[in-house]
Amino acid sequence: MNRRRFKDLIVQRIMFILCCFVISILFFIVMGLFYKASPILAIHSLRDLLFSSTWHPSKGNFGLGLFIVSTLWVTAIAIVIAIPLSLLTAIYLTEYAPKRMREVLKPLIDLLAGISPVIYGVWGIIAIVPLISDYVMPFFSERLTFFPFLSDNYTGYSALAGGIVLSVMVFPIIISVIHEVLETVPFEIREASLALGATKWETTRRVVLKKARPGIVAAFILGLTRAFGETMAVLMVAGCSLHGFPKSVFDTAYPLPALIANTYGEMMSIPLYDSAVLLAAFILLLMTTLFNMVAWGILLHIERKER
Repeated sequence: MNRRRFKDLIVQRIMFILCCFVISILFFIVMGLFYKASPILAIHSLRDLLFSSTWHPSKGNFGLGLFIVSTLWVTAIAIVIAIPLSLLTAIYLTEYAPKRMREVLKPLIDLLAGISPVIYGVWGIIAIVPLISDYVMPFFSERLTFFPFLSDNYTGYSALAGGIVLSVMVFPIIISVIHEVLETVPFEIREASLALGATKWETTRRVVLKKARPGIVAAFILGLTRAFGETMAVLMVAGCSLHGFPKSVFDTAYPLPALIANTYGEMMSIPLYDSAVLLAAFILLLMTTLFNMVAWGILLHIERKER
């Protein structure tokens, strides 16, 4: 008996050590990025770095405001597009689609998650960018000329293009998680609602979605996390030009991941260049962590409220 308890204690200790190791990885990443970014923080004020849009390393200007705003623009566009489409698609697959159609559509949606980001970027260049430059932008320019924030960028490479491509990339994650969550809702709850005279849509909207709300919020959190960190596809279609803060969805955008991918390892002979790029990585990590904490806080509030 003592031998069995000893083995159980050893296994427990090993799992605890491995758990601590996994958690410590985040700590070491944060500390490593902060240590590498500290030289530029010692010279430039954090306010100038965060709110300035002037990026000219050879002149000592390392304003990250443009890249932060661009990241928020592209991510917001992607989430606004992805959330309703993903939710409605998951509802259709779970509640309305025939079994044979579900067996065909589900693997196709999962296949989207395995496509390389470069392929999405190429698709964005040959399909989304021309669509925006030839149709979407001229349409709004002709009918909404009284809006001063409309861009004169007719190339199609814009925050909107990056957001559309990014939304397609997060579709499979959100749809798959919501689909699995909706399937866990007991069928008896649906039958009870239908027996009381509710329609199929009323049952789905007022019973099934309400029961699965915490899982749906968790799916949106996963999609938001993926959207924040995506690099290659957005880099290929967002324009990535240093023309100041994007003022509309048609302006070019230069998100933080694109900045890091484009510049890290280049021109490191310039003083503080390496530190500025790693500060951008540190800020991206903090933004992702902050948004995740807020989202998980909302999720916990929903769960406590439903209890």
